[in-house]
Amino acid sequence: MLDLKLIREQPELIRESLRKRHMESEVVEQILEQDELRRALILEVETKKAERNAVSKEIGRMKDAAFRQEKIDAMRELGESISVLDAKLKTVETELHLTVAGLPNIPDPDVPVGVDDKDNIVVRTIGEKPGYDFEPQAHWDLGPRLGMINFEAGVKLAGTRFYVLEGAGARLERALIFWMLDLHIRQGYREIYPPWMVRQEVMFASGQLPKFVDNLYHDAEEDFWMVPTAEVPLTGMLMGEVLEEAALPLNLTAYTACFRREKMSAGRDVRGIKRGHQFDKVEMYKYCLPQDSPAQLEKMVADAEETCRLLGLTYRVLLQSTGDLSFGSHKTYDLEVWAPGCQEWLEVSSVSNIGEFQARRANIKYRPTDGSSPRYLHTLNGSGLGLPRTLIAVMETYQQADGSIRVPEVLLPLMGGIEVIRG
Repeated sequence: MLDLKLIREQPELIRESLRKRHMESEVVEQILEQDELRRALILEVETKKAERNAVSKEIGRMKDAAFRQEKIDAMRELGESISVLDAKLKTVETELHLTVAGLPNIPDPDVPVGVDDKDNIVVRTIGEKPGYDFEPQAHWDLGPRLGMINFEAGVKLAGTRFYVLEGAGARLERALIFWMLDLHIRQGYREIYPPWMVRQEVMFASGQLPKFVDNLYHDAEEDFWMVPTAEVPLTGMLMGEVLEEAALPLNLTAYTACFRREKMSAGRDVRGIKRGHQFDKVEMYKYCLPQDSPAQLEKMVADAEETCRLLGLTYRVLLQSTGDLSFGSHKTYDLEVWAPGCQEWLEVSSVSNIGEFQARRANIKYRPTDGSSPRYLHTLNGSGLGLPRTLIAVMETYQQADGSIRVPEVLLPLMGGIEVIRG
């Protein structure tokens, strides 16, 4: 959430931010009007309450009963007026809060202005696209033939865009998750195993609500929200808390299944297991000092890159444009791996500096060592990595001429002796 004081003092900065994101900027005027009305109501309420307090003291000293009753009646009317104003003020404050909560984060000056992901800038490409002396197969052919992916069972169980991993497929997915968690622990992250359902206020704190309500799965009876990413509970864990400066940076990693009500149409982008309503992901998350967040962003990108590199995958790093930047992001890098069977780059990670955007929504601060008042810290998040696209890239990259799949060396200790998947 943006600082209301910033909006009030630098409205043109917010308008320009919205224009860069190709969004209407009229909402800024709406916020300024709501804020002006709110402050006027606060002044009026406080003035009337001060008057009531002063007269109440006078009433206690009055000896004329008739005059005292007249003042009591007047104060009763004043009290009713105050109650009406308090209710109006509460409504205006709620409307203002929701309007401000709907504003996206301000893009970093380094973020290129663009319309969509086609305007993202390739920062670097690591590795060469692998060559084969045979026609590489896509995972939607490899998986069923090797008994790794069962599309029919997924549809039977839950409908379209669901699948079942079986045998070596399930084991390879599990090995990837375990290996990535262990890698991030070695990189300095602390493992967390959070709930996969959270309360509404946690969804708001992380920036999922109210913006993405249509993409979330919700149990209305119990007010449980299925997490769309581990970023949500990792944000919510410290809601309302004040951390000591010496405790920062705080680096966390977590595995969760992720649940998203995606509006998907048929076509190349959704074939196989590239997109679904449920998927696995290992997340990296950082709490840090504001001045450190740019460097921490680069560190997190490097940690995600190491994951790709150790898996032996060809990958590239892209800087997102303003048209592709997520609602809460200040600056984001995407990592894409090459899938030789699909013949396309697949996004496996978005690493973002959120700035104080989430910390302000979640009221998470740190206490400076100089003894000054607590301040909002910065949060960062990134996939490390997201599945099943990492699984796809491993399957397609390590396929062999006889149709088998060689297991990447780093995963061998977790595969129970399976070195080659043959079906």
